[in-house]
Amino acid sequence: MVRFSFAGQDFAALGAGALWWPARRALVVADLHLEKGSWFARAGQMLPPYDSLATLADLTALVAACTPTELWCLGDSFHDAAGCARLPDAGQTMLRALTGSLDWVWVTGNHDIGGVIDLCGGRIVNEAVVDGIVLRHEAERTEMRPEMSGHFHPKLRMTLKGRNVARRCFVASATKLILPAFGSLTGGLDAGHPEIVRAVGLDARALVPVADKMLSFPLAA
Repeated sequence: MVRFSFAGQDFAALGAGALWWPARRALVVADLHLEKGSWFARAGQMLPPYDSLATLADLTALVAACTPTELWCLGDSFHDAAGCARLPDAGQTMLRALTGSLDWVWVTGNHDIGGVIDLCGGRIVNEAVVDGIVLRHEAERTEMRPEMSGHFHPKLRMTLKGRNVARRCFVASATKLILPAFGSLTGGLDAGHPEIVRAVGLDARALVPVADKMLSFPLAA
């Protein structure tokens, strides 16, 4: 857990790719993409059907460690609108245990909008403003208020001593904070990709929490 400031408030970046909001005792995660594996299987591309259970197990462990009172999912929580219906019984049990234990909010994303009514508990919003910070799925370049989002699955990719290294990362500017994808089957977009730079601006940095330090890299690098 590495503490840092954003929009005048204290936060902590967790190695798992989640954000801890101490003042609210809140966890913030993005892009779970539950049931992505089964979505591909329906299209004929067979993948191991354990991605949802792995993601929910990681989230359950994180909730147990941090004991939050609220949790915000910043969109694309399911890979498609029918993903919740495909969630296996064990996954539904895990998810209902989580949503029933705290104030759980689903922010809609581009993958999980339309026709979603029951997400195994919790409440659904398009976006929210919490303590002056806009929580939405995809960053809006013209938004002037402090904003947290997901969508891009940012990863920092570097070559160190001849080895290619990739780490999921946060991307932050003075007013924007993009979270990495939390899901176990999500991949990632290079933090310096033009789409990310266009969303956050040239002054943004890639932040990688390592042990008790926050490594910071300018996107231009």
